[in-house]
Amino acid sequence: MKEMTDRNIRFGVVVFPGSNCDHDAHHAAGALLGQSAEFLWHKDHDLKNSDVIILPGGFSFGDYLRSGAIARFSPIMKEVIRFAQDGGVVIGICNGFQVLVEAGLLPGALIRNSSLRFVCRFVHLRVENGATRLTNRCKQGEVLTIPVAHGEGNYRTDPETHRRLEENGQILFRYCDKQGRTTPEANPNGSLDNIAGIMNEEGNVFGMMPHPERACDPLLRYTDGRKIFESIINSFVRPATEPELVSIHNGGR
Repeated sequence: MKEMTDRNIRFGVVVFPGSNCDHDAHHAAGALLGQSAEFLWHKDHDLKNSDVIILPGGFSFGDYLRSGAIARFSPIMKEVIRFAQDGGVVIGICNGFQVLVEAGLLPGALIRNSSLRFVCRFVHLRVENGATRLTNRCKQGEVLTIPVAHGEGNYRTDPETHRRLEENGQILFRYCDKQGRTTPEANPNGSLDNIAGIMNEEGNVFGMMPHPERACDPLLRYTDGRKIFESIINSFVRPATEPELVSIHNGGR
């Protein structure tokens, strides 16, 4: 990844057959945050010089096998995997998270919700690590309100991987109540340890089940999702570990 010289970040949004949040992600990054945004068709091999790749939510290939299991073999995923291995920033949202797990870019598995029902509602998320490329505009312990919409968001992993995720600060968000308590009632899918989002050890690949792109527009009243996109943009302007981060206002212009 080349060093950024300005704040205009190029977002590439992958479109699989069955994606239904691709336009939402494109709108959030482009129209609302004022960055460049391009759609990337799943059969292509060109990432169009993207700085950030978003694998959006939806039902790729109808989720006829495990969610994300077919999309993982789309031609563009070869380029996404290579991009990630070279340090490129990749974000999987909902179905995109499932694709990243299937592709081996993130550990664990996402299985049927414990209720065996599709869940579509706003949830509360507690920020577990506020010093990442995805969360640097948030404070550790802050509670965000962002919607979920999934039937297979129940995150599972083995005890050793769970321990490493915890010790390495790779758990980004946990489902919680308004007060930030990670109760069983606040968990919409039965996910292990209320986990809602994680990252890889290198800190450049991220997956989360909630939809930040659906909580960016002030017209919809909920805007906590903007902090996720602003964090990504900030991470290119100044490293996320620096104490003072550049503010993003009016689309970063």
